[in-house]
Amino acid sequence: MTASPPAEPDVLGGRYELGTLLGRGGMADVHRATDRVLKREVAVKVLRLTTAEESDRVRFEAEGRTLARLSHPGLVTVLDVGADHDRAFLVMELVTGGTLARSIGAGPVDPETVAAVGLQTAHALAYAHDQGVVHRDVKPANVLLDQRGRVKLADFGIARLIGDTVRHTRTGTAVGTAAYLSPEQVRGVEVTGAADVYALGLVLLEALTGERAYPGSPTEAALARLHAPPPIPEHLPAWWRDLVRAMTDLDPARRPTATQVAERLAVGGGDDDAAGRTAVLSQPVPLDRRPGADAVARVRERLAATDTAQRGVALAVAALVLLIVIAALASGSGSDAPEPGGPPSGAPTDLRGPLQDLHDAVEGTS
Repeated sequence: MTASPPAEPDVLGGRYELGTLLGRGGMADVHRATDRVLKREVAVKVLRLTTAEESDRVRFEAEGRTLARLSHPGLVTVLDVGADHDRAFLVMELVTGGTLARSIGAGPVDPETVAAVGLQTAHALAYAHDQGVVHRDVKPANVLLDQRGRVKLADFGIARLIGDTVRHTRTGTAVGTAAYLSPEQVRGVEVTGAADVYALGLVLLEALTGERAYPGSPTEAALARLHAPPPIPEHLPAWWRDLVRAMTDLDPARRPTATQVAERLAVGGGDDDAAGRTAVLSQPVPLDRRPGADAVARVRERLAATDTAQRGVALAVAALVLLIVIAALASGSGSDAPEPGGPPSGAPTDLRGPLQDLHDAVEGTS
């Protein structure tokens, strides 16, 4: 019996030889592939949509090359775009590693990791928004994590490209993923970068809790967000609740920008309790080994950043610090000044601890 000849490899555009199937989405299949011209491994997304008309093909390739001009370390780079026998395809850099979706599949993700992933994703979104490109399909499966833990956001702008330039093979095909669509996307109105911020808010919430905010069928998930914001568990830290609540506001005009989200994630929960405190009370004042004018100057610099409403209290603390410094200097010069023994007996109770720390720091320099 004669063996059948091996199947011919599937090659797109006469250049990209398709290999292992890496994943399947609602609109496309992603293959590991070999670029026969440059002899390198790439990822090729073959869309389950058609570009039957020449005008569609021209617009599709033009939009794809617009995406290829985006250059940011947090974005998966689009290398090429084309159509082969009405099959539209995109060629992208190959990122080896996992996805945030896979991490969430194992349960809630460590909050510090969520903040780090969110920070990198927000930076990538901010860059693209500055270039006039909206992602429209931010979801855990599109947040790739390479082997070094760095974030690469995939499919940036492809939802727009598909919606604008490619004819659907069937009716009712949704552009975007229902579980993460913004309310304005559900309504079919103009979409801006605020839609990406909304979707990222849902992604961060899902990573923190291990559960989708809007479960159910695509229709149920899409419609539910038109009536109510996502439920945010009370056990999450206050700063997380505030951030996600702002990002998923039903009014896109009230949401923070991607840049503002990145700034908040960079701070994290470190300033939860800082509001309303003076600089002296929020953390120890740094004093070097030399008492005197330099140390007092540094105290004054810290006080300059203090909220105006509490300037009077801060100045009183500064005066007490100055008295301690003078007492330490007098003791070191052999004067008859009283022996330093700590904060003045009349100091308020809530200030005695910080003043004692300052006193000890000054004593250590004599």
